[in-house]
Amino acid sequence: MRTLDYDHALYQSTPRQFAFCSTTEEQRHRWQSEFRAELRKAIGLDVIASDLAQHIPTAERLNQEEVDGHMREAWRLQVEPDVALPFFLLRPTESSKKLPLVLTRHGHNHPHLYVGLHNSEQERREIEEGDRDIAVQAVKEGYIALAPTVRGFGETRTSEDLKAENLSSCRVQLMHGLLVGRTPIGERIWDMSRLLDWALTNLPVNQDCVAITGNSGGGTVSLYAGACDERIRVVMPGSYFCTYADSIGSIFHCDCNYVPGILRLGEMYDVAGLVAPRPFCAINGVEDPIFPIDATRHAFEKLKEIYTAFDAADQCRLFEGSGGHRYYRQGAWPFLREQFDTFSQ
Repeated sequence: MRTLDYDHALYQSTPRQFAFCSTTEEQRHRWQSEFRAELRKAIGLDVIASDLAQHIPTAERLNQEEVDGHMREAWRLQVEPDVALPFFLLRPTESSKKLPLVLTRHGHNHPHLYVGLHNSEQERREIEEGDRDIAVQAVKEGYIALAPTVRGFGETRTSEDLKAENLSSCRVQLMHGLLVGRTPIGERIWDMSRLLDWALTNLPVNQDCVAITGNSGGGTVSLYAGACDERIRVVMPGSYFCTYADSIGSIFHCDCNYVPGILRLGEMYDVAGLVAPRPFCAINGVEDPIFPIDATRHAFEKLKEIYTAFDAADQCRLFEGSGGHRYYRQGAWPFLREQFDTFSQ
């Protein structure tokens, strides 16, 4: 019988090729370069890039309206020949200069919540009680915000899941993708980078001030996107940063969280170390039942060691919200403002 004790012993005995142990500057940068390359392979990102090498994404605006002091536009980006990714673009109504850009990714909930839209009283409460309208928060800070549908949700669900009104198609996405060397995380990072390509080319964005944040599954995408795409200058995963062993490997999670062989490469804090020395802020709740705070604190101490080695200890922070599995706006925007102000000096 397979038990949790057995799994934890297996996790502990598994060698990690890229567990951080570099000492010199040359070793640190080589560690990041080699680890990032292997991580891209593990999540299937290189396979996707090879398959789509000839594809040029195009975007189409569907509508726009002014809402509470900002413009909200609905778009679609053709991230693959047969995959149109819906996204919202939020921007201040009045600005004559290039603005910072915040990429916001939703988790296992509906995409429209991030832009403040709700279809029921329950959804309205979810937004209010969990700080779910993250893209709205960003635009009120004076930033341009992009809020894409995470692939496997919304319009990108399978026809069967759409008909059954299932929240997501994550299991189908994982299982079918594995047959061709893909993972949901890899596809979602691909989408994020293609959206960033489009934004940097077509929007009045300050390319030195690009951040990513999101909660739960959005925190997952934030961490991996920050690790893989160095154009993202500030990384703020919400309700995700922890250890694989004590969360993903011990507590029930959606299938989309799993990357084959990830613990043979490194722990989650090693993956987060690929962001160093760029600013990183983990936003977690002390009562989160699926990302235990004790394991998060342990992971943060290990990550702090990596940042210290990069002479950037002050760029790595952990914000602890007083509640559970939700977003905490007070942990995000003061930190981001501090970083963007520093970049503009």
